Amino acid sequence: MAYALRPLLCLLLAAAAPAPHAEIKAAASDGFLIVHSARIDAAPARIYALLPAIGRWWSSSHTYSGDAANLTLDPQAGGCFCERWNGGAVAHGRVVLAMRDQLLRIDTALGPLQSKAVMGALTFQLVPDGNATMLTLTYRVNGASGSALDKDAPAVDRVLGEQFARLTRLVETGKPDAPSP
Repeated sequence: MAYALRPLLCLLLAAAAPAPHAEIKAAASDGFLIVHSARIDAAPARIYALLPAIGRWWSSSHTYSGDAANLTLDPQAGGCFCERWNGGAVAHGRVVLAMRDQLLRIDTALGPLQSKAVMGALTFQLVPDGNATMLTLTYRVNGASGSALDKDAPAVDRVLGEQFARLTRLVETGKPDAPSP
């Protein structure tokens, strides 16, 4: 009997766990705010330790070099979120706040936003939740009213959502890639 109830119990537990949440909270020509959050069954220290291992969870398809192994993230104030490869380099951003196991904030205008001369703050916040952690990624970008950032917000949201999902899977399974169907 207990064996027969196991699938039902698993279904109930899965339904009770909060699902990942993503949202463009605000978008206007001069800025946007994107938020992704998920409750992850891991301690904040485990998740925080994986943030600087960005080459393990960031998608190669969203790099200048085509290889996420070229990414580095130094998780201390002034630390570089950089990409270096033979023939090129880019500073994606600088760490402006690092609070171990709690918060990592990077001053960054990601990808094509660099050419728009905008300011961006990418924040990873970790809040203990029982034996789990609520991980929230927030990306706030502001610029001149002619920046048309509201048009960029959906694409940026998709790219960050992909990276957030990869980080979450890496923490939960040890692998950033989604399982094959």
